[in-house]
Amino acid sequence: MSRRDVFEYALLRVVPRVERGECFNAGVVVYCRAKSFVAARTYLDEVKLKALDPAADVRGVRAALHAVEGVCRGGDDAGQASGDEPGRRFRWLIAPRSTVVQPGPVHTGLTADPAAEVERLLALLVR
Repeated sequence: MSRRDVFEYALLRVVPRVERGECFNAGVVVYCRAKSFVAARTYLDEVKLKALDPAADVRGVRAALHAVEGVCRGGDDAGQASGDEPGRRFRWLIAPRSTVVQPGPVHTGLTADPAAEVERLLALLVR
């Protein structure tokens, strides 16, 4: 049996009208300290978004979701976070905020392959 490590994850929720509190899952952020791994995958269901808010800024929401993926990747598109280690980037991304894209609570699990876990959670909890 391969070694399994602890990982943490949080769902990314789209809250089109913060004052109404309605939301749906649009992505997942996964962090595994043992592997120095952080990644996000997103999927925006435009039909759900428009059902909750016909005037929603689809391009703006998509850009916010892609920005989370960029922060996880690091590099130039991550801005100030580009030099931060994966755990610090994860903690910054899961900090509570009152915007259209919000992180949910953090959950934990065990995995031998954090990259596969990102895809599994996206399929299970978002798509």
